[in-house]
Order: sequence, then C-alpha cells, then structure tokens
Amino acid sequence: MNTLLKVKLAFLASVLLLAIITIVPSFYPQTPTWWKTYMAPEGLRLGLDLQGGMHLILKVNLKKAEENALEFAAGDLKDTLAEQSISAVRTSSPSSDTIIFTLPNSGALEQVKTIIAEDFPDISPRIETKEGSFPRIFLTLKQEKKDYIKTHAVEQSLEILRNRIDQFGVAEPVIIRQGDDEIVIQLPGVKDPKRALKLLGDTAQLEFKLVAESAGLNLKQLVDQVRASGKWKDGESILKLNRALQGRLPENTSIHFEKNIDKKTGREMMTPLLLENKTLMTGEMIKDAQVRIGGTFNEPYVSLDMTGRGGKVFATLTEKNVGRRMAIVLDEIVRSAPVIRERILGGSAQISGSFTHEEAADLAIVLRVGALPAPVDIIQNMTVGASLGQDSITKGIYSGLFGSILVLGFMMIYYRTSGLIANSALILNILLLFTGLAILNATLTLPGIAGIVLSIGMAVDANVLIFERMREEYALGKSVRSSIDAGFGKAFLTIVDSQVTTLITAMALFMFGTGPIKGFAITLSLGIIFNLFAALFYSRLMFDTVNAIRPIKKLNFLQFSKRPNLDYLKIKNITYTLSAVLVTIGLIAFIQIARGKANMGVDFSGGSLLQYKASQEFKMGEVRKAFADNGMRNVNLQEVENEHRLIVKIKKSEKVVGNLSETVGNILSKTEHLADKHFVLESQSEIGSSVSAVLRNKAIQAIIISLAGVIIYLAMRFDIRFGLAAAIATFHDVLVVLGICWLMNVEITLLIVTALLTLAGYSLNDSVVVFDRIRENMRKTGARDLTSTINDSINQVLSRTVVTSLTSALTLLALFLMGGSVIHDFSFALLTGIVVGTYSSIFIASPLLTLWKPQKA
Repeated sequence: MNTLLKVKLAFLASVLLLAIITIVPSFYPQTPTWWKTYMAPEGLRLGLDLQGGMHLILKVNLKKAEENALEFAAGDLKDTLAEQSISAVRTSSPSSDTIIFTLPNSGALEQVKTIIAEDFPDISPRIETKEGSFPRIFLTLKQEKKDYIKTHAVEQSLEILRNRIDQFGVAEPVIIRQGDDEIVIQLPGVKDPKRALKLLGDTAQLEFKLVAESAGLNLKQLVDQVRASGKWKDGESILKLNRALQGRLPENTSIHFEKNIDKKTGREMMTPLLLENKTLMTGEMIKDAQVRIGGTFNEPYVSLDMTGRGGKVFATLTEKNVGRRMAIVLDEIVRSAPVIRERILGGSAQISGSFTHEEAADLAIVLRVGALPAPVDIIQNMTVGASLGQDSITKGIYSGLFGSILVLGFMMIYYRTSGLIANSALILNILLLFTGLAILNATLTLPGIAGIVLSIGMAVDANVLIFERMREEYALGKSVRSSIDAGFGKAFLTIVDSQVTTLITAMALFMFGTGPIKGFAITLSLGIIFNLFAALFYSRLMFDTVNAIRPIKKLNFLQFSKRPNLDYLKIKNITYTLSAVLVTIGLIAFIQIARGKANMGVDFSGGSLLQYKASQEFKMGEVRKAFADNGMRNVNLQEVENEHRLIVKIKKSEKVVGNLSETVGNILSKTEHLADKHFVLESQSEIGSSVSAVLRNKAIQAIIISLAGVIIYLAMRFDIRFGLAAAIATFHDVLVVLGICWLMNVEITLLIVTALLTLAGYSLNDSVVVFDRIRENMRKTGARDLTSTINDSINQVLSRTVVTSLTSALTLLALFLMGGSVIHDFSFALLTGIVVGTYSSIFIASPLLTLWKPQKA
C-alpha cells in the first residue's frame, strides 16, 4: 500500500469521524453541552409535519393601520376643538382615508388651522368653503406619516407577537418577517392551536369609556333595523354600524356590544350598550396585568396595575364620575362595565366577565405586552397534530428502510463485490447528507424524507455508470485494473453532467420554492453533491484499497441481456405520434389547471384542508349526510382506507382564511351515528387566495428558471441542439405526467409540482447520459451517419438505463406503498415520471437530434 493511498484513507477516516461527531447530537438528546457547543452545531430539527405544530403567515393590515391613526387623530382633534367651544360635526366620507368635519361658521377656520398646525403635525387639512353652505375640513394623513407606518408597523407587530409567544411558553418558535407586510410564525409542538390563534390574532386595543344615558332608546331594536336593512351585519366593524345609525343616536355617542356568558347554559350573549365616544384612557397606561381569582363565584379576572401617570389619570376620572358606569373596551367589545362607587387611588382596576383561567391568562399576556399597531389577518394556517407527526416519521422511516434494502440487495446481487462497494458508498452518502443537514441546522420535513429516499435511488446511477463502463472495457480484453481505471475515467464527465443538470433543477426549487419544497430541494441538492464525493472519490479509493490488499482477479457482473442491436429511429414516427397525443392531453390539462377547473389543492385554489382520525370505522354515507344536513354540500370528503381517517376539503377564494375546523368539528361530534366515532383533528391547512397565487407563480418561475439553466449548461458542454433537444424532452415528460395526473383526477398540490420538477431533473439526467455517449461516438466515427451513431449509443447505454430506472422505481415503490397518504400522489407522479422519462430519453430526446443539421462534435 503506497503513501498516497494511506493519505487518502486517513482523509476518509477524518471525514467519517467529523460526520459522526456532528450528527450525534441530532439523534442522541443527552449529548453533553460541551459537545454541542465546541464539537457540533445545534443539529437537525424536525419540521412541523413530523413533530406537530402550527405554521402561520400573518399579513399586517397597513391600510387599517393608516385608518386607525387617522381616526385617533381626528377624534383627538374633535375633543380639542370642543374644549375651545368649536363644534365640529363629522359627516360621511366617500373614502376611508379621508375624514370630513363640518364647522358651524367660517369665523373659526383660522383658529382650527392654527390648532392643526401646532398640535397635529401628522394631519394634512383641506378646507372647503362655499357660499350658502357650512365650511368643511377634509383631513388626511400626511405621506410622511404613512411612510412611517409602513416602515414601523410590521417591525412593531413582529416584536409584540414575539413577546406574546415568549410569554405563552412555546419552545423554539420561529418568527420572521417575509416581504413588505407579512410575518411567518412557526410554533412547534403547540398543544392548543385555537388558543394560540386567538392570542396572535387579537389586536388588544384597550380603552376606558363612560356608559352614556340611553333613556328613551331601544338599542336592540335600532341594531335589528340596521341589520335588516343590509347596511351592517354581524361580524362587521362597530364603526360601520354607528355610521349607519348616524343621526339616530345622541351626539358624541356610539353603540358597542357587551359580551356576557349565561352561567347556566354557557351561551354567549352580545348586549348593545351606548358609550360616549371620548376615550378616557388607553392600554398604553397599563404597566402590568395578572390573573386573579375572586368575586362572588371565585372566578378568574384580570387585575390591572397602571403606570404612575395612568394611576393619576384614573384617580381623576373616577373622582369626576362617581355613580356612573365605566366600560372597559377591548378590541371594540365591552368586557365589563362596572359602576364607579368612589374615587380609586393606587392605580389599579380589574376586568371581569366569565373568563376561563386560560382566557384570563391570555388576556393578561396581550395587555402586558401591548396592542398591535394594526390588525393582522391570517392568510395561511397549517396545523399538524403530534400524533400525525409521529405517524409520518414512522412511515417515512419504514418506507426509507424498505426502499434502501431493495436497492442494496439488488446492487449486491447484480454487481457482486463491486455492488458491496457501491452499497457502502450509498451509506456514506446518506451519512454525509444528514451531516450536511445538521451543519446547516436545517429542518427535516416529510417532503425532505422523500428527497432523501429519492437521492438513494439517484445515487446508485453514478456507480451504475462506472460499473457498466468497467464491464465494456473488460469485455474488450483489458485487465481488471485497466478496466477499473477506464471505467472511472470515461464515466467521470457523464456523471458530472448528469448530476449538475439535476442540481440546477434542485437549486431552482430552493430559490423559488416555499416551505416544504425548500426542504425537498435542500436534501436533494446535498444528496447530489455528496454523491459526487462518494462515487468519484470513495468508490475509487475502495477499489484501489481492495486491489492493494488482495487484487481482484475477475469482474463478475450479472447482465439482463447481451447488448441489443435495435433500430430505435426506425419507429420514430410512431413514437412522435404517441407523444403528440400524450402532450396534447397534457396541454389540455395545463389549460384546465390554469382555469382552476381541475382538482386543485388548497395550495393553489385557497381554502381549507382538515384531516381527522376516528377511533373506529365510519361510513362515508353518514358523513356526507351529516355535512349536507348542515348546509355544507360543496365540501369534498375523502376517506383514507384502513386508517380511519377523514379528509375534508373546502375550497374558497378568500384573501383571509377562516377557522372552519370548529364548524366541521361540531358536525362530527354532535351528529348522531358520528359522535361515538370520536373524530380528532390531526392536521389543518388553511390558505388564503393571495398566498395560493404566490405559490402558483413561484412554481412557474422555478420551472422556467430550471429549464433555462439546463439549456445554457448543455449548450456550453455540448452544443445548442443538445440543449434544445433535452429541454423539449423535459417539457414532453412534464406535460405527459401532468396529463396522466389530470386524467386520474390526482389533486394538484405543491407536492405534485415538486414531483414534476424532480421528474424534470431525472429526465435531464437520463437524456444527458445518452447524449454523452452520442457525443463520444461522434468523435470516434467522424462523418458517419448520425442515425447509426444514435442507435449504437442507445444500445450501449441501455443496460445502465434499465438498472437505474429499476433502482429508482424500487425506492419510489416503497414510498408509494408505505409512505402514507400524505406523499401517495407524490410518489405516484414520480413513478409515472420514471417510465415516461426512460421512454423519452430513448425515443424522443435522441431522435430529436436528427432534426438539426449535424455539426462537428
């Protein structure tokens, strides 16, 4: 054994040692702290789909933030003018970004201008005076204030939400800004998703207002009249209700609703209450909020401690209003309205109102942290229960192990000793892949596991290319050592070309993909990179080491058949016709999908996807009847056979998602014949139309970018006709598989897009291997007939094509049969793609080269 070989073995040993040191903390939680700090990164993290949790995208309503700022400034201005004995009456405005005040006469105009200029620098006033009518002031926010809100509202919301989550007690949350006005929040292992949603979604705008006298007014009747007229409906803003009642309520008053819960029935009631418009105090004067137990029924309430200034203000206003009711208003809802018995000193107050302990605790959190500067809309909500996460891990491991065993067994039987070396290279590839994920502190998701399993199948291809080359050289009469040298040497560029084209596709997925697709792209990219090391360095090193210890006397490989001598181009017109029909179906499918007429997943259509698990078997007829009886006929219901699982899909094109799980849960838990089945919500995915549009556009971008990159690369490595032929064949494969999925009514989701993009990489890989052999043979034969060269080249690599397709199919078959319902369609699309990709590399991509004028290779 020479010195260079010993150095290489020492290097390999150090790489293995480093990989093991790095990966241990990810699989052994009791690893010492010093190990994690000095010898390894934080390690691999499990995605929400594997450990359970919530993934939310919140959109900060910047327009509403501007409206709130204008409303607050206008209300303050009106109070200031009233103190100066100037009566300003608010009149209706055609635009929400403009507030109009009417003044009694033009004599006060100059004074009003001065007050606005000195005390309200954020307001831009426009005065309108017409003869014979009252002067009017049009108030808008200055552009500087709007820019300030856009810059700071999202950052402020981010910090407030982070503080709320920290006090809520979620381990290792992820809270980041996305784009101009979105916040992405991941809450791993959260036990109560509904409670978390409310905690994050509440604006928590706290106000103290006096209850106005409503003698002679039937508030309930007034609200019913407005509701009947269609000018306002339940769930809409209080501001809209009071605009509809303008002129029918006493001046400077508005209706709010007081929330009460009947202690006997538990029924929630909303009682209208007339409040004065003037806000006496806000939540900014609250220093602390804690949950206390007390009162007649020993119920939880929230105790408020005020700041020094807040305590003084509170003492003054309670002294002036003894005997009157003070409403404590949170997000436009009156939570309590106690009577002021005496002046309250010490700066403390309490909010009571039939809270549960959790509701009181959450209210205390949001009051301590402070109000959001603007409302936040939930435009994407994906929730996975811990039980489903564990189920996904189990199925992922089993399918991965089964697929690996199939591939390892095949390689060992087919290639004998060389197969053992290839299997050890495969194991090294997987070890390095997990090490890379740990170093990047990446998050392993279910699509990520699919990417690893697929990498196993693709990693075999490099070794197969080498072994088939070795077989060819050995058949020519060369020695074993010479055959090994020639096998690695001649396969080198082919391996690089095929892996790089797939890597380009994976990079496009990473750059333009979202969420789970990025996880898939990372694992696939790392798998390809480490495969180059394992196949080209490690496998060669093992052959050299074995030969140094005990020389290999003979290359013993099995072979499906002797090299065929088929004329593939002879039937190209038939294959072109078949492909034209299949591509036409694919184009029709693409058009239908673009129109939204196909079986679109909620990723692209917007809506909700809920997954429930029952404790026992249930009948779909009873489930459908229950939904129909409750007015939900347009719901897509699907049973996962033999798993007692029910999938509920509700597709809606709404920008903001609604929490439909409560409605569906009530149907399943309160309907006769279904209640005893004990349906439990396992996962929830709610996506607004704005998010679905972004996902669709990013998927299209990824396809275009990846294909453009591949064409450029192949044009540089070969010539432009090879690049164009590969791109056309790839388009062919993607459209054919898309058409088959459409005909089979497969739901078009982000995972199907991932499968199509992966298929593009696989198809390119297959085509490039054939192209590389065609180019090599063109250099040997010179001006020989191109048709004969193509036929010979395909015949020469056919054995490799069959073996690679078979090993990839074995791993995907394991995913398809054992991976569970989540990736069932994904693996089906890829299995179909392998068949189509193998067909196109032989019968489409290569014959396309004859359409261009031959060039010197």
